Amino acid sequence: MLAGTIIGAGIFSLPFVFKNYGLLAGITSLFIFSLVYALVYFIYADIVLRTEGEHRFVGYSKIYLGKTGFWAAVVIGLVQLLLVLTVYLILAPSFIGLIFGGSHLSHLLFFWILSSILVLMNNKNVALSEFFIVSGIILIIFVVFCFGAGKLNFSAFSDFKFNLNSLGVIGPVLFALSGVMTIPEVVAYFKESSSPLKFLKRSLLLGGFLPALGYGAFVLGIIALSKTVSADSVTGLIGQSPQWLIIFLGVLGFLSLVSSYVLVGLNTRHILEYDFSFSPSLAGFFVVSIPPILYLLGMRNFTEAVSFTGSVFIPLEIILLIFIWLRANKIRPTNDFFNSDFTKATLPFLLGIFLIALVYAIIK
Repeated sequence: MLAGTIIGAGIFSLPFVFKNYGLLAGITSLFIFSLVYALVYFIYADIVLRTEGEHRFVGYSKIYLGKTGFWAAVVIGLVQLLLVLTVYLILAPSFIGLIFGGSHLSHLLFFWILSSILVLMNNKNVALSEFFIVSGIILIIFVVFCFGAGKLNFSAFSDFKFNLNSLGVIGPVLFALSGVMTIPEVVAYFKESSSPLKFLKRSLLLGGFLPALGYGAFVLGIIALSKTVSADSVTGLIGQSPQWLIIFLGVLGFLSLVSSYVLVGLNTRHILEYDFSFSPSLAGFFVVSIPPILYLLGMRNFTEAVSFTGSVFIPLEIILLIFIWLRANKIRPTNDFFNSDFTKATLPFLLGIFLIALVYAIIK
């Protein structure tokens, strides 16, 4: 579930970004931030386990930070999730078109209907579907990497550079690696399936690290195969790579978008149910109807939406999450999941990283 949420539209921005900012710098930042996110996932899981009842990001903000925290979370969390759903809706027809051809509208409707059905499923069924989807994604990434490995020029790793402009890699990497919104779903799965919570840490580590490993392989494969790396990773391969590989990438894009759309939609549905007291049917209606409405109202610029989300919304979300944990640790000090002293020692580091990302996004 976690890996399925993380591997989404962001994967297709990384080859272009890493090529521009330096391949070694990009790969290094990818794995550093996967470790940073692991700490964030532990913090969020700890909040979920400390707190009685079913809540999501908005609810935890209200419980521990009051009305101010509640409205901050509404803007940062709920609005972000609805925008992300719309972003996936914007991008999906492009990848379906690589596989089947046909009209843009029919692809849009197909993706929306399929994803909406999956969003209305329960956690156990979603986890099973995510397992098969992520397995397919990993297989396709492996094929792309193997096909391009023989053409990879390792001198590309010698272009390591770091300056203020290099911070531009942070936004796309944060967007590509983010799986924060699905942590309550992962914890809920362990509770529903009566699985021992001792395996939760391993799931968070593995679910967070696998996408970084897959992204690295994908970036290397695309850069090796492309004379000119395109912004969407795929366009630059047309005419240079076999048609079957283009179709494979279309399948990868489709699977990754369905996977992410379902988990983001599920989390949004639960926010409305648990934190706003919507009925399940009303929450489901809002989740499946708002993204196409936003699309019809003119929200169709994929690049701007991804850049803004990764550079602004995600840092704000994680900074707020850290303050929630600090308050929860003070109110409910009992902790059997994560070492509080270790967590406190890492907080200045985490806050510094995400504040830098936020400030850079504002001044650039």
